[in-house]
Amino acid sequence: MNGKGKLRVMQLGGSAGMFGAERWILALGRHLPREEVEVTVGVIQDVRGRQAPLSIHAERAGLQTFVVEAFGRLSLPAIPRLRQYIRAHRIDVLHTHGYKTDILGALAARGTGCLLVSTPHGWSVDAGFKLQMYEALDRASFAAFDAVVPLSDSLARGLAGLPWLGRRLRLIRNGVDLAEIAESSVVEPELTVMRSQGARIYGYIGQLIERKRLDTLIRAFALGAGDARRLYLVGDGPQRAQLEALASSLGLADRVVFTGFQEDRLRFLRGFDIFVLPSALEGIPRCLMEAMAASIPVIASNIDGNSALVKHGETGLLFELGDHRALAACLGELEQNPDLGRRLALAGRDLVTRRFSASRMAGEYLDLYRELLACATYS
Repeated sequence: MNGKGKLRVMQLGGSAGMFGAERWILALGRHLPREEVEVTVGVIQDVRGRQAPLSIHAERAGLQTFVVEAFGRLSLPAIPRLRQYIRAHRIDVLHTHGYKTDILGALAARGTGCLLVSTPHGWSVDAGFKLQMYEALDRASFAAFDAVVPLSDSLARGLAGLPWLGRRLRLIRNGVDLAEIAESSVVEPELTVMRSQGARIYGYIGQLIERKRLDTLIRAFALGAGDARRLYLVGDGPQRAQLEALASSLGLADRVVFTGFQEDRLRFLRGFDIFVLPSALEGIPRCLMEAMAASIPVIASNIDGNSALVKHGETGLLFELGDHRALAACLGELEQNPDLGRRLALAGRDLVTRRFSASRMAGEYLDLYRELLACATYS
């Protein structure tokens, strides 16, 4: 700790884009009390030719940033540069997110006296051999950490069997930046126009990747009648071409809109009538919390992370994973019963406000940081 008694914490993220983990880092950085914590957002820049989105957004939020250029999948040159920064700036806690930052962070912090905290945000589904090896190495690296803090009960259960964790495994449930949602009142103009013409807008925001099971959503949408319905998929990823081909094959090319990555995703969220998350695997998903906080009725696959937020018929609707007919029935139920949608939206917003705020999450992390530093001081 520095002379003023502030904790010095570095949140270390990647450069791929602004996805759930990156927005999580920003939410935590914004809500840790600045009179007590000095937050630096570190980024391992492993792609040439562009500034990492996380560092751009962190600067806008008034947070200090540190970018390590270490190109390539392994990014080994990041280790000595991170170590030098940790020592020069007397970082108390290095908080990492994902296999690359976990592994490189653990190696960089050795011998510096800096404490290590990792927040796993989830694991891959049907990963290839190489990614499986990286994630196995990641879990092995947790032996070097002072605390490993998954953000959902299901992730915690999955790690509970690792014998090298023991009491270092802690659970702090995910939270969403309610202030950011409250400040977002603008609706994407094209959605405003379409809704004024009687269209109903269904939407998803996130990566276009296999584990999100967006094929289920497109097939469900195809079963509904009426040309006034539109499905917006906001985001990008390796499955985009495949999903576009599926929509075209089902005769939906003019009714399923692929927006690509959007800097201001909340402009689209505010224009949705229903938000859908059909994933095969989630922690406690930020996109679902954001939709609920914005009073948008939600439908989600019945998996552990989603069901932590969505109680069927109370805070949203659930359908069995991969069952596009069941999802279509949920969409139809909300179409035919607007009062149900309004009731679910209000209950969902109340739940997120009470139990899943970023300020609550930040308070629990601050307590953890203090506890770890106190133990290190007196050990």
